[in-house]
Amino acid sequence: MRQTTNSHGPGPAAAFAPVAPRSPGGLLAKPAAVLLGPAAPAEWLAVAIGSVAEHLALDEALLEAAHEGRLTRPVVRTWTALKPTVVVGSSSRIDDEVDRAACVAAGVPILRRPSGGLTVVLGPGCVMWSVVAPLTAAAAAIDRIHSAVLEPLAAALVAAGRPILRRGSSDLALATADGERKVSGNALRLRRGGVLYHGTLLDDFNLDLVGHLLRHPPREPSYRAHRNHAAFLANLELGRTAIDMVVRLAFTAADERISWPRARVAELVRDRYSSRDWTERLG
Repeated sequence: MRQTTNSHGPGPAAAFAPVAPRSPGGLLAKPAAVLLGPAAPAEWLAVAIGSVAEHLALDEALLEAAHEGRLTRPVVRTWTALKPTVVVGSSSRIDDEVDRAACVAAGVPILRRPSGGLTVVLGPGCVMWSVVAPLTAAAAAIDRIHSAVLEPLAAALVAAGRPILRRGSSDLALATADGERKVSGNALRLRRGGVLYHGTLLDDFNLDLVGHLLRHPPREPSYRAHRNHAAFLANLELGRTAIDMVVRLAFTAADERISWPRARVAELVRDRYSSRDWTERLG
């Protein structure tokens, strides 16, 4: 594995050591001390690929590498879809969550990801983020993983000036004058030796698309309070550069990673993520 140090990035620290939020008095709050893997800084991976299928395949290929012991440090990255795309969870039933007719009329493709959770709509202004890490047996509890990943990310967003709260099992919400609105929905997939944790950060997204393309979800966290998509979602309005820095700081991704499993990504795109059989396996 080749890597170069980014002298302008955040300094090295323990993997998943959070950026603590500032208290009103300006003092740093005590950070959570939950680790998913070895105490080594994460690596930042910037990949010039365009399709959503390739990005989903890359997340799975990195998870395979972690599971097989070929990934020894957490890998962190962000990406955006070039055009609107609906992505359903691994166990989602499409017709329960997606308005197929609306997707066809709008020319919006439907894909299926390797992780659980409900359906999301991607597109310009919605930043996707991923963390893939080696997983120790002691850290394999689901609640522990949610905390280890979401607490540092929430803290980094607070430090960037946004009043962010953890809500539900895996949401981040923005405190607004008219209530708490979701800005980030996340999902994970576990294998024996690794974990994939990925999700959305709504920044400058056309929120009306969500209500147009998706049905009301079959289950919801209590803080949603039966609100429709338009009343439930919000944008961070930070900008892509600032979001990338927030994610890098949250997970101490100081070093740049050069290599990524190109051949395996191509195989997964061919055999799974561009396959109708995979996408439609639960109609």
